[in-house]
Amino acid sequence: MINMKISKIEKKKRLYLLELDYTEKLYVTEDTIVTFMLSKDMEISPELLNEIKVFAQFSHGKNLALYYISFQVRTKKQVIDYLHKNDIDKTTIDHIVNDLEANHWIDDTKYIETYLRQNILSGDKGPHVLKQKLLQKGISPSLIDRHLTHYDYSPLVEKLATKLLSKYQGKLPEKALKDKIIQSILTKGFSYDLAKSVVGELQLEQDQELNNHLLTKELAKQHRKFSKKCDGYELQQRLFQALYRKGFEADAINQALREYL
Repeated sequence: MINMKISKIEKKKRLYLLELDYTEKLYVTEDTIVTFMLSKDMEISPELLNEIKVFAQFSHGKNLALYYISFQVRTKKQVIDYLHKNDIDKTTIDHIVNDLEANHWIDDTKYIETYLRQNILSGDKGPHVLKQKLLQKGISPSLIDRHLTHYDYSPLVEKLATKLLSKYQGKLPEKALKDKIIQSILTKGFSYDLAKSVVGELQLEQDQELNNHLLTKELAKQHRKFSKKCDGYELQQRLFQALYRKGFEADAINQALREYL
């Protein structure tokens, strides 16, 4: 194959249009121009042209990746997916990712450490939820597990439990309040044992007058609901079951039913 001559080099936004013998066109990065010292009327052999194309694809892909990373820290998988969406071929993506890892532009270990540190400082998620979030970002399960075990989640659970207590105290009977806090902690991804231990340390006791008020209020509500459908013993049983599910004590329910009915 014969050599070709560069007939035009024209800047097009972030890339340069390279035209050869007024027929073949390709887009290259500024790094490509500098690396190969390309200029108008320069002769290009087929072998050099292939090198230029390969380098231009790598340089363009790397610039895309650096642009993507500039907004926030990304995982290796996120960068790979982004490059794939921008039509960078797999071989070039592998080359780019290796280069970015070697120069610490992407580092899944540091990503995990930063993610977990931020959660400890201002988040409220437990290890189970954290693992799912990190898995969604393409990080390997083994790498995640190694880091999740390094943290003491007790302060987070204590903070969360105190917040939940402030939110629900005075609105639920003691047993329901305890169950509500534990369930909310579990939903955030913490273990049952840790949730139970922390809740056991809270000052959950509520005065009897408040519990009686909550029970009477709930009984009236449930009575309006069930009295339209049944009466007598069946009504009493339905009311008992509804109130017991709400977390009220059996003895207190029976006493309230005797007084109310």
